Amino acid sequence: MMKKFLGIELGSTRIKSVLMDETTAVIAQGSYEWENRLVDGLWSYSLEEVAAGLRASYAALASAYEEACGEPLTEISAMGVSAMMHGYLAFDENGELLVPFRTWRNTNTEQAAEELTELFSFNVPMRWSIAHYYQAILNGEPHAERVAYLTTLAGYVHEKLTGRRVLGIGDASGMFPINGRGYDEGMLTRFNALLQEKGIRKSLEELLPTALLAGEEAGVLTEAGAEWLDPSGNLKAGCVLCPPEGDAGTGMVATNSVTPGTANVSAGTSAFLMAVLEKNLNGYYKEIDVVTTPHGMPVAMVHVNNFTSEMTAWTNLFEEVISLGGGSISRGKLFDALYAKSLESDESCGGLVGYNFLSGEPIAGVANGVPLLARTPDGRLNLANFMKMQIYSALGSLAMGCDILEKEQVRIDSVCGHGGFFKAPVVGQRAMSAAVKAPVTVMQNAGEGGAWGVAVLAMFAYGRGSDFEGFLENLFAAAPKSTISADQAEIQSFRAFMDVYRKGLAIEKNASEVLTCSKN
Repeated sequence: MMKKFLGIELGSTRIKSVLMDETTAVIAQGSYEWENRLVDGLWSYSLEEVAAGLRASYAALASAYEEACGEPLTEISAMGVSAMMHGYLAFDENGELLVPFRTWRNTNTEQAAEELTELFSFNVPMRWSIAHYYQAILNGEPHAERVAYLTTLAGYVHEKLTGRRVLGIGDASGMFPINGRGYDEGMLTRFNALLQEKGIRKSLEELLPTALLAGEEAGVLTEAGAEWLDPSGNLKAGCVLCPPEGDAGTGMVATNSVTPGTANVSAGTSAFLMAVLEKNLNGYYKEIDVVTTPHGMPVAMVHVNNFTSEMTAWTNLFEEVISLGGGSISRGKLFDALYAKSLESDESCGGLVGYNFLSGEPIAGVANGVPLLARTPDGRLNLANFMKMQIYSALGSLAMGCDILEKEQVRIDSVCGHGGFFKAPVVGQRAMSAAVKAPVTVMQNAGEGGAWGVAVLAMFAYGRGSDFEGFLENLFAAAPKSTISADQAEIQSFRAFMDVYRKGLAIEKNASEVLTCSKN
């Protein structure tokens, strides 16, 4: 019987399901589109939609499998769950959610992040779970003293499927700093002293899930879990689950970027570049997260909140204009055509500059997002320049973070890209290479991203292997791929754009303050 491995990833705009065989070939896929929404001024997704979206995504995959294979999907060898990292899911002793899920996109935790960074001498980003929890304590939110446990979105889904409260170490590293195989004991001691000062009786160890390395035993699909995911009753219980991981970890797996000198970049609604470190950084920076690979190696991560959403919004507008003229074009073809047009642009985007900040962008020092387009009076506003500007502006904050890694002499020999930004041929790779100053490789599975990556983690867990790096090396040995290095003209064009981009941040910050105030 063919072995089947299921990966499910809850991303920012889609819940993606991928079923692959033992060769890693995709057998069937399913997806469900969703969007975060503001709840009491904070970005959130409801747990009701988490359940509904998972079921819809899985049902679409199961239907595709039955159509392709002529039989219902009943048995899976192993599966795994991944989700957007960071954020805040706090539950009471009865397993009831205390406040709506607070996602990575929220930037209301600045005070907590700054105080914890100073306390630990280690960067604690505003997105991290510990920053959200401590901010709730600082704000005197009534629920804070009732928290019985904290988890991530992937951890929540995994517990529903298995009954186990565990996390992959990569996902855990977005909750609290990791040292070796678990949470940093010295920092736990310091934080627990803070809790005592604030009148919180529980220690943080009681609140955090157990962190596991890739391949370690993380539970099996229970009868209740199978019914929760597949109410049709076709799916049988009993399959192995790998430790649930964050989208950073599954991105590393999907690109075989888990050894020092390798890096990967996931580029979609948000973006993050992860460089596996040979040694610890000399200092700590608010722009750089230090997380881990799924097998516990330290990683410097440059995370930006905003990436392709503004390009999607403009594409929607162009699609509307085409429709107004009586035409029609598929979304995929329109994206490809717009990306290709950018190759005809003038140097430095013809005097155009823009910012894609739908939400705050800490690396750029912008607290609240306001998308912005500006151009010099003598600039050339045409489609090619406009699209190149959109692509470059998406890369702007990421490049600012990469400049710090360069100063720290972090070795990046190669970058492997995945996510929607790389679906259009050549263009995304070439621009990304100019931004990160390294060759950029895209594998054939780039569009599958984290869902495929967590299916690979499930395969590793199923085989009970111990050599994670060797497992991936063998798996990717013959994988089809393309590598592109930006030429000097592209690099110079991007650097010229970045000079203007950095100066123009003053405009963006002012617009953000003025327009945000005008809404209040």
